[in-house]
Amino acid sequence: MTEHAVTEAEAHGRPARSALGGGRLAILAGSVTALVIASLAGSALGFMNKAACRAGAWNFGAQQFQAHCYTDIYPLYFGEGLWHNQIPYVDHPVEYPVLIGGAMQAAAWVVHWITNPLIRGREFFDVTVAGLTICAVIGVLATAVLAGRSRRWTALLVALSPGLILGSFINWDMIAMALTALAMVAWAVRRPTTAGILFGLAIATKFYPIVLLGALFLLCLRAGRLRDFRATAVGAAVAWVVANVPFALLNFTGWGRFYGLNSTRGADWGSIWYFFETEHWPVLGGLGLSALNLLSLALFVVAAALIAVLTLAAPRRPRVAQLFFLILAAFLLVNKVWSPQYVIWLVPLVVLARPRLWSYLLCQVAEVGYFFAIWAYLITASAPGTPGGIGTGLYFAALLVRFGTVALLAGLVVADILRPDRDIVRSDGEDDPAGGVLDGAPDVFALRPAPQPVAS
Repeated sequence: MTEHAVTEAEAHGRPARSALGGGRLAILAGSVTALVIASLAGSALGFMNKAACRAGAWNFGAQQFQAHCYTDIYPLYFGEGLWHNQIPYVDHPVEYPVLIGGAMQAAAWVVHWITNPLIRGREFFDVTVAGLTICAVIGVLATAVLAGRSRRWTALLVALSPGLILGSFINWDMIAMALTALAMVAWAVRRPTTAGILFGLAIATKFYPIVLLGALFLLCLRAGRLRDFRATAVGAAVAWVVANVPFALLNFTGWGRFYGLNSTRGADWGSIWYFFETEHWPVLGGLGLSALNLLSLALFVVAAALIAVLTLAAPRRPRVAQLFFLILAAFLLVNKVWSPQYVIWLVPLVVLARPRLWSYLLCQVAEVGYFFAIWAYLITASAPGTPGGIGTGLYFAALLVRFGTVALLAGLVVADILRPDRDIVRSDGEDDPAGGVLDGAPDVFALRPAPQPVAS
């Protein structure tokens, strides 16, 4: 595979990619130290949030929910057989894609010399946190590059995001966020194959980045840049295959657990379907698993089709970050599960898609509210009568507020797309800082042709 964009860019009189990449990276000049410090401070706060669990609360049921410090990382050290030196996928099926299994194994190797299994589990968590902190820094710096020179400081809203701080060490989502952000940077500096490889690795970590490729296809279709998209898609496919096939060949059942689990799990915490099911809504509350899978998928297909029409019919081609946020929001709104750490997926795209402070704060309030509500609800679910628990009323209020907030932000982004003059990024004279070959490119295919100037 070759990088096609540079030859075509030069043929059209654009700067060579090396110059574009240097210009993009120069955006960070004078701000790297501050952004790194802010990101490390955010990660330190996230680590402090887990202090009660590191002291032993995660071994005593509801105590970890009372202290709001629950994490999947510690119990999965034992649940996935790592403490018995079992290799993920090979010796034990793992419920996550392969790069998370790799991260598990790497941390387990680092702490294998510790004899006490409980202390070893705690240090497994600490080593994992160190790796996730590096990913957080990468994600923040990448966001600064994608925001453009005049808005690089908006990356501080990612580094110090309350929702991201609270959710950062619940699971391994920070790895997927960092890889996705790096893929977007590679696209922004017109390296489509590199972007594809990074997207493929992100998909091999958490599956959600695959929907972003669909959004990128729509933008490239409108701009007539399908050759660049093809390089990205092929790079993503090759990277995903290279990461996955060895494990699938060694133990197909262990490797395939993640994909089987997604099809067999029912409505889970955080999702609108869990609300319908628990509250026994007519029809929607009584869906069987097959019907739920079909309806969830059908609604996402409908949402994706509407986003496609919007992309091809908008007065001006949407920015990459705008469309990425919309497709991800649609995915979360109709998904069967919406875990509290999924805020990590959203925060960088919220900051890039609509860099308005009140929109960001609205999102953060909803996510923080849900973070505390889910743990209080799980106190009641796991140990009824234990202090600090709440019932379904307060929990579902928080769930619906988060659902409504993301839906509202999606509506505001749609409004910005339909009225480009309202888009704060474009009102500053930029087209698409994260657009790469799409930045400033003319439309080739659109459902509504651009208005032509009236002859005098």
